[in-house]
Amino acid sequence: MVMPAFDRKISTTDCVNCGQCRVFCPTGAISIRTNMDEVWEALADSNVRVVAQVAPAVRVAVGDHYGLTKGKSVMGKIVNALHLMGFDEVYDTSFSADLTIMEEGTELLNRLQNGGTLPMITSCSPGWVKYCEHYYPDQISHLSTCKSPQQMFGATIKTWYAKKMGIDPEKIVVVGIMPCTAKKFETKRDDQSASGYPDVDIALTTRELARMIESAGIYFKHLPDEEFDNPLGEGTGAAVIFGATGGVMEAALRTAVETLTGKALDNVDFTDVRGMDGVKEAEYEVAGLKLKVAVASGTANAHTLMEQVKAGTSPYHFIEIMGCPGGCINGGGQPIQHAVVRNFVDLKNRRAAALYDADRKLPVRKSHESEAIKTVYTEFFGEPGSHLAHEVLHTSYKARPKYK
Repeated sequence: MVMPAFDRKISTTDCVNCGQCRVFCPTGAISIRTNMDEVWEALADSNVRVVAQVAPAVRVAVGDHYGLTKGKSVMGKIVNALHLMGFDEVYDTSFSADLTIMEEGTELLNRLQNGGTLPMITSCSPGWVKYCEHYYPDQISHLSTCKSPQQMFGATIKTWYAKKMGIDPEKIVVVGIMPCTAKKFETKRDDQSASGYPDVDIALTTRELARMIESAGIYFKHLPDEEFDNPLGEGTGAAVIFGATGGVMEAALRTAVETLTGKALDNVDFTDVRGMDGVKEAEYEVAGLKLKVAVASGTANAHTLMEQVKAGTSPYHFIEIMGCPGGCINGGGQPIQHAVVRNFVDLKNRRAAALYDADRKLPVRKSHESEAIKTVYTEFFGEPGSHLAHEVLHTSYKARPKYK
């Protein structure tokens, strides 16, 4: 039988839902709970508006399922396929990644300037967050209170957008299409229902998306590209690189440095935090402050940094942690690759390179310069870190038992 040790239910273990067991299981005996039927039922219901959001890392991996060039972005084809499947609107989670940077950057500056808990640690990866709750419950105050981009997107759709369009949030079904299996758990967390309804109703993995496209009879390889819908289809280069380890840190630095100095960056590339090393660190001189940062991906590397935090010896102001090695591009919900591919093709670096290439080509590469972000603050939130922003875009955490 494939199950946790000692015949336990998985809910009584300290599993962080990262899904890496499914990716590496040599027999394929482990399966991930699917939510595809729920999505088909929503699409068939004429009384609800079904909205899809697609994470940055999905676009550079779903093509693997169809034998396309490894790491190539197929975002336009994904948008087309989702429209054909019946989604009313298809948006880019990059929009809410930019929103995350605005809130997280403001939170970091507040902690730096007002004696808040440091180092502040990112909260975008639900697998990492649950790991922290199980293994370092006494360090939860270090976590940013920001919801993840998936949850911020749903919260914004069911508050600002619902009000703007005159739609009852009860009639909106938000579907997150993610590279991550832990996103399924995240949709069920407490304090993730800003409108009174779940911020995100259903989370699908990249693998589930591919299976749904096939079952709909869509010939994905030959689909023409389509653009995201508006107003939430706009994202900056800073948001796109969220999918690779170090991307959140770099995006945050682009905004935080300009905010602190009041000057435009000559070069927005913070290459020190890029790459697939387990732990990366850097130091930047910003407005008289020596800002020390670190980036880690994978729980073993998270453990290394958290032991320093726990011992009070961490020299950093800001830490980015992703639960999966390499970040979301290597998430537990990405297409399964045969050993012959994994052993000889550097999938993580190919996918990361495609995201950084997309960043370079976008006209706007800093979150605070996004017109869509400016609009949502002007029309609804007021300013980053406002009372309303905290009610809608921030969350809380809780200590969880560590099972023996």
